Amino acid sequence: MTERYIDINESIFAKCGDRVSEILATVADRYVGNNPPHPMAYRAFCADGILKKHDYSYDFNFTERYPELQNGQIVYAWCKYWNDSDMPLNFILYCYGPLILYANGEQIYKANIADELNPKRRTVVTIPMHKGWNHLVFQFTKTEAGCGGSLGPGSFKSNPVHFLAPSPERFGHEGWIYSAPQDQVWSELPREDSTEADHGITWYPKVEWSGAEQAKNPIARIFGGLEGQYALAWTKLRSFSQEIRNVELTGSAEGKIALYVNGELQSTIDKAGSFQVALKLAYGEHDLVIQSLGTNGSVGFRLDSLPAGVHLVEPYPVHGAKDEWLYLGPFAVEEAIPDVADSLHSLVETQEGGTFWRLDQPNTWVRPFTENALFGKWNYPLGVTLYGMLQTGKLLGREDLLQYVYSHIETCTRLYSYAKWDKEQYGASGVLNTLATLDSLDDCGSFGATMLLALQSQSLQGAERIADVIADYISNKQERLPEGSLYRKPRHVDFPNATLWCDDLYMSVPYLCRCYQRTGEISYLEDAANQFIQFKKRLYIPELQIMSHVYDFGIDKPTKIAWGRGNGWVLFSLSELLAVLPDNHVVRNELLQFFNELSEGYLRLQGENGLWHQVLTEPSSYEETSCTSMFLYAFARGVRYGWLADTEKYIAAIHKGWNGMARISIDKFGNVYGVCRGSGYSYSVGYYKDDLSWLLNDTHGIGIVLLAGIEVLQLERHLAQGKASVAVG
Repeated sequence: MTERYIDINESIFAKCGDRVSEILATVADRYVGNNPPHPMAYRAFCADGILKKHDYSYDFNFTERYPELQNGQIVYAWCKYWNDSDMPLNFILYCYGPLILYANGEQIYKANIADELNPKRRTVVTIPMHKGWNHLVFQFTKTEAGCGGSLGPGSFKSNPVHFLAPSPERFGHEGWIYSAPQDQVWSELPREDSTEADHGITWYPKVEWSGAEQAKNPIARIFGGLEGQYALAWTKLRSFSQEIRNVELTGSAEGKIALYVNGELQSTIDKAGSFQVALKLAYGEHDLVIQSLGTNGSVGFRLDSLPAGVHLVEPYPVHGAKDEWLYLGPFAVEEAIPDVADSLHSLVETQEGGTFWRLDQPNTWVRPFTENALFGKWNYPLGVTLYGMLQTGKLLGREDLLQYVYSHIETCTRLYSYAKWDKEQYGASGVLNTLATLDSLDDCGSFGATMLLALQSQSLQGAERIADVIADYISNKQERLPEGSLYRKPRHVDFPNATLWCDDLYMSVPYLCRCYQRTGEISYLEDAANQFIQFKKRLYIPELQIMSHVYDFGIDKPTKIAWGRGNGWVLFSLSELLAVLPDNHVVRNELLQFFNELSEGYLRLQGENGLWHQVLTEPSSYEETSCTSMFLYAFARGVRYGWLADTEKYIAAIHKGWNGMARISIDKFGNVYGVCRGSGYSYSVGYYKDDLSWLLNDTHGIGIVLLAGIEVLQLERHLAQGKASVAVG
């Protein structure tokens, strides 16, 4: 018997027994409470600074940036990074020449000769991070080999980190700052309390306008003359008066302008000169948008000081903004003015392609970044989590949960076009990184399947386009074997060989099933069914009636390791397919038989406490919650839909398993224990048993626990109705 995660008195069972609906509500409410629907973080970003490459590494190529840089000269780069706990982070480093990396004043890494002479040499650097702000400094030295390097996350798919400007002068800006070339090594490095003036040098990129540009109005210095075009300036007027008051805006126009308040045109000024506009303002904030059109080489405006009791306030929080205005353009004169509030959450389309908001700083743009731990992110574990939250909201009649899920999904779908544009502009997108760099089933299938399910009930901006992109990727672009099996050619990990993972039945089949429901195209179901037929040939272990985790084509053998969650994905996904596969489909009986064979194999391996183990065949491995949930989910469906024979033993297993999770895996606050972390693969049982430890509240398990509870509850209602029918009869 393995060690308990929690004392029975701390468990949800102590509060709710095994009452499913109460447990579901507790787990779902805990998740929402810990992950509130905060918006993306919007930050100032100077496009003249250090940009990222496609792998999300910052590229410090100072040989190109400073063509006149002399051998022996030094360039410093400086940033800060917020860490939520005392925990080291791994980064990938490439050296273009001699460099030293410091973290919080301590030397972390110094390039050796092999690094300096081979810019393709990959080095994993572990940086000890303490809780709070951490300051990183690079010292790059120019030699004949070059000058610079690149630094990026160990896995940008799962952790696309971004750094912030470290100085108080640029508080809130994204990115590194870097020095002019230096002739001597500094005796003292920048630190947390340093300013840019401390070393008496200029730091780049510049965020202050030159003298000539400062003389211009903001529209003119940001966009130029705008002949035949217009740009927008957006702020908010804040009135503190309890009464509706008359307010007069005064200023000077340097070209044709139009003023809008809360979307309504207030005045048009057709020629340069001073202007006065009378407004009536109620208490509170009011959008002020000024449209500036280029007129004979002149454009823009200046606004005078406002009367007492009225202030300008920022129209939307942007870290690093130095005043209360945002700017957007250019647009052709015939293009309609976009909705300014909506335009912060998606790409602003123009005749020239697209654009986004800017600040009154040199080449400085507003960029959204995903800085929430979970809300607004797109990845496959969150796809499962939101699936469970969505179904829980439906079953319990919880409109608040449904709206939470819809909001999370639409936060992503609305930003898709922007993320693609952002990646093209700056090398790597600050949001939606997995979908913006789509090249694997993990990037799209799981979250996409939940998106399609949500679309059945709720319109979601941008989702239809993404649905087509994912369908095309899975059907036409993902690597396949000659017989159609989906397999992996890893690009972002170190595994050297092509592999077939049982996990990918979940990454593909549910999405294909929902594509069939969305379009009526039977080819999607044919593809889904074929995946199970083909995967069984390589991964099924007939003597145990369970599945191997991975088939490695490099050595042409399956791993023969019965990883719990990998097997859970198989039965879970097969139940998704059987639920929509027509009764007369040619392979339905074959798949039903496979479902029964697998179910028998898994049933034999249920642990004494009702849970299944991390390695199904190793009772000494820990009791694993996500695979337990998936077996319960599939068993309950199998009984309810009539797929399983001898249902009594499965009903008993379901009751034992749910009761066990309520006692062992879920505490009274709704925290979920015992979920295996994200996995690689191995031919060693020890890897799965000892190296793949469990995590608290891991998104690989929360949604699956909810889905298991949903099916258990529906089975209970189904069985109760059957009893009632017998009694009445």
